[in-house]
Amino acid sequence: MLPASLGPTVYLAFCASSVLVLKAMNEAVIEPYMDEPFHVPQAQAYCIGNYSYWDPKITTPPGLYILSLILKRIFMLKCNLAMLRLTPLLALLVLPLVLTRLLCFHKRERPPTSLFAPTPEAVVLSAFPVAWFFGFLYYTEVPSLVFVALTVVAATHDKHWFAALFGAVSCTFRQTNVIWVLYAYAASQLMSLRFRRAAPGAKPVKKLHDPPAVAATPVDLLQAILSAPKVIPDILPAFVPYALVIVAFAVFVFWNGGIVLGDKSNHIPSFHVPQLYYFVGFATLIGWPALVSTPGGLQVLVQGVRQRINTALTCLLSAGMALTVYKFTIHHPFLLADNRHYTFYVWRRVFRLHPVVPYLLIPGYIACTWAWYLRIGHDQTLLQNLLVALFVTPTLLPTPLLEPRYFLIPYVLLRAQVSDVTGWGMALEGLWYAGINAATMWVFLYKEREGVGRFMW
Repeated sequence: MLPASLGPTVYLAFCASSVLVLKAMNEAVIEPYMDEPFHVPQAQAYCIGNYSYWDPKITTPPGLYILSLILKRIFMLKCNLAMLRLTPLLALLVLPLVLTRLLCFHKRERPPTSLFAPTPEAVVLSAFPVAWFFGFLYYTEVPSLVFVALTVVAATHDKHWFAALFGAVSCTFRQTNVIWVLYAYAASQLMSLRFRRAAPGAKPVKKLHDPPAVAATPVDLLQAILSAPKVIPDILPAFVPYALVIVAFAVFVFWNGGIVLGDKSNHIPSFHVPQLYYFVGFATLIGWPALVSTPGGLQVLVQGVRQRINTALTCLLSAGMALTVYKFTIHHPFLLADNRHYTFYVWRRVFRLHPVVPYLLIPGYIACTWAWYLRIGHDQTLLQNLLVALFVTPTLLPTPLLEPRYFLIPYVLLRAQVSDVTGWGMALEGLWYAGINAATMWVFLYKEREGVGRFMW
């Protein structure tokens, strides 16, 4: 662990470098780029009080524009491009303060007494390349992540009405955040059920079968499911505020005729099973420092993965995954045509290198899944370990387009559960993120391009 006293210094450097990058962004990219040509005019319409205007190509709710309007009123800002980009930047600067509370929850530690003294690990995680990059463009990603993290933090501190409020706000940035509202509730209740005890003299409380993750078996999962009904009465009262958010969301879907606002034709829900595999692969490629920095050493993690990979079961699982790759791989038109995203080149040069390549990656997906399971399972129960997987499925499965932005929230929630990253591991993670951030931002701002737009995530 890095000393907590380094937190304020690292955070100050994070803030200063972020402000300088935004300055460089505004000097180099003076016109709205990519999705900004949709978001910026919509925000400017709100700034002049035209709340009836809505660009039909925008697919997300107006939370970003309302937040910018609030900041405009408070700080007397203009609604030009440079000032609007302050909205995601401010969210990025707030992110370490929120993630400090989330990380302390998973470590079961008291957070720093000062709100403005984040831990070094929280600052490092806030520099996660996808989050950091979109902190400088007028996009919804970083404010959305901040409010989801606030929802989880409030829920895990038993502030359920505040959690529901933050969750409702998060849904105004991205509709799928309603899934993470339920995740926040589930995470809080699993921790509560894990450690609750009967009062002296009272009859024993009903317990959920939820053994330590690393020792659990498939039979334990079945027993956990069967034991769940007996604890439902104990956790229902806390669900009331979240139920109101769910009802409000259902009303919105009914009124809107679907979950997608605006341009529904290019955002038709699908059954994109390989999207889950891409997430595992992406999380491993980007988060390998957290994986390898286990206190027992990389060798212990590798041995654990080998012990979990049963030959017969792995072959059966691989066959099922191969079938889903064959039946449900989606070649989205945007992915095939838009050469301004890194995924365009990954798709062409990896997945379409040869028809057999997507199938050759399957054993890697399985090994990486087990590595993450063991890594976050160090101090968690079976159900706590499976929670992100359970809730990421309905968020990614209907999404036809491969974009790292969709992996942002689940990755941060997954990485936050790694509670024992070593000091050298945290330093390695910070350097890895910094290298990626420097390269991607340099390419975006300064790399010469011929017939191609600026490269971005």
